Amino acid sequence: MDQLPSSYLAPDVVLSARDVVKSYGNTHALKGVNFDIHRGKVTTLFGENGAGKSTLMKILSGVINPTSGTITLDGKPVHFANSTEARDHGISIIHQELSLAPNLSVRDNIFMGREIMTPTGVNFAEEARQAQLLMEELEEEIDPLTPVEELRLGQQQIVEIARALSVDSRILIMDEPTSALSASEVEVLFKVIRDLTARGVSIVYISHHLEEALQITDYAVVLRDGNITATAEARDIDLEWIVRNMVGENFDLGSPPTGYEFGEVALSIRDISVPGALPDTLSVDHLSLDVRAGEIVCIYGLMGAGRTELLECVAGRVQKAGGQVLLEGRDVSRLTIAQRIAEGLALVPEDRQRDGLVQTMSVGENLSLASITNFVRGLFLSTGLERSLIQQSIKDVTVKTSGGEAPIGSLSGGNQQKVVIGKMLATHPRVIMLDEPSRGIDVGAKAEVFKLLAERAKTGLAVIYSTSEVGECLSIAHRIVVMSRGKIAAEFSADATKEEIMAASGEAVVA
Repeated sequence: MDQLPSSYLAPDVVLSARDVVKSYGNTHALKGVNFDIHRGKVTTLFGENGAGKSTLMKILSGVINPTSGTITLDGKPVHFANSTEARDHGISIIHQELSLAPNLSVRDNIFMGREIMTPTGVNFAEEARQAQLLMEELEEEIDPLTPVEELRLGQQQIVEIARALSVDSRILIMDEPTSALSASEVEVLFKVIRDLTARGVSIVYISHHLEEALQITDYAVVLRDGNITATAEARDIDLEWIVRNMVGENFDLGSPPTGYEFGEVALSIRDISVPGALPDTLSVDHLSLDVRAGEIVCIYGLMGAGRTELLECVAGRVQKAGGQVLLEGRDVSRLTIAQRIAEGLALVPEDRQRDGLVQTMSVGENLSLASITNFVRGLFLSTGLERSLIQQSIKDVTVKTSGGEAPIGSLSGGNQQKVVIGKMLATHPRVIMLDEPSRGIDVGAKAEVFKLLAERAKTGLAVIYSTSEVGECLSIAHRIVVMSRGKIAAEFSADATKEEIMAASGEAVVA
């Protein structure tokens, strides 16, 4: 393991963890970790899913207690019984998965559990005023009285960030804060981070967007399999250094599978339009696209380009304003979601927590959920057939779990995403659509997901995946479709350049 640089022992260390161990039975999530947070600096924690990053952050923020080890704040040992005690000491965390109440307003979510009180009750007007100021700071035109469930995923992430900022913390832990943000929203967040550090606030930043994280980092720490494998100051590292210490080798996300011919058109999207959020607008504007059996098509575009709306319309999740969806020549436009799945058209949604998984179910129950009718025999469920499918799915999509009975919440983000993909593959689709399949998962898990999709394409599966990361376009896709303002702006083959793709999307390209 790399030695801690001398700066890690400097007096500007505001919080430190020493020899921290966290065990769950025979599983050791953290194995004697030493970690320091510097006053007014950004410390970025890199690592694969399951490396122990979130576990360490939950310990530092009082969500869970370590099995052993010490936490020191301002040179004095501390023990947080819960997150409220940690917050009282000035430590807040933005969790990777959203923890908002969708039926409540933006204002109520920001001040939930710490309402501004007066002798006569909650001061809703003052809460709304402060919420509005936070939205302005984050450059989002969101009415504080808007129900969170009416916001798109990126805006919900902004609300989560605003809630953490409202606490006025001295240490702010950001666990994947940009996973659902657009490029412009990331720029605003980075400006906020720089303002906070200039005021002496310490930031711990976790991200799987490696190049993005390098822009904001002062100190880098790499965690692998519960151990710190490397630490360095930002001026001494680059992307290759991060990947090498994370996964042990520098590898890419794969290449388009070859050695076979595409089949007939599996999915034909004809002149599809989807209503926009505002009256008389379209989020998808008369779009047509054909995808053949065995072909992998990537849909790239900035936030708001219409990628999600297109895939959800094709899957039957949102209503179309016009057009047809043909599956192997048959019009499925009027079928329900379940009927489209039964016909062989499956969608892996962008938000796995809200739309892809049932948190109260086990790994196995989530895997078999979409195929449950296949196990019904008369009035009974064949548990033997279901168990067989679960075991095979865990093997096929390489889910790292103790077994099908394990709680879905016990898995890392990357393995949860594999469960969602495995659930849909278990329905034996002829066309699978994946909306941002790599959101919130590390480079190693991304490579595994893309490898799985490439292997399935060779068997004749038509694959469509959307992404807002231009690097993911140039991985396994045979064809890249760029969307802008609800339309197809350009199409490229696998030998396109990043600059060509970004220019077609309307994204500013830095020379």
